[in-house]
Amino acid sequence: HGKKGELRQRYREGMEDQLGALGLVLNALVLWNTRYLQQALEQHQAVAEPPEPGDVARLSPLLHEHINMLGRYDFTLPEGIAAGQLRPLRDPTSLEEQLAQLP
Repeated sequence: HGKKGELRQRYREGMEDQLGALGLVLNALVLWNTRYLQQALEQHQAVAEPPEPGDVARLSPLLHEHINMLGRYDFTLPEGIAAGQLRPLRDPTSLEEQLAQLP
């Protein structure tokens, strides 16, 4: 289950493999976040004023709170995603989203 980010290999080659896998995960995370940040910016610009350039400059694709690093995964893709479409963005004004933000 991810070894909680700890290096567990005693030999150098094993560590290189483990670090290589972590690099792959990091690259996938950055790609995922970049694509969805771009989609969110485009959707926002379609319905509202464009964000300030300084605000956009402070966005980071390294955020990871929304990624489940531990656990089980199902890699069965819905038809639209398998065809190259992105998942729809959440609507922050929906009641479900507002309830999800409550403590």
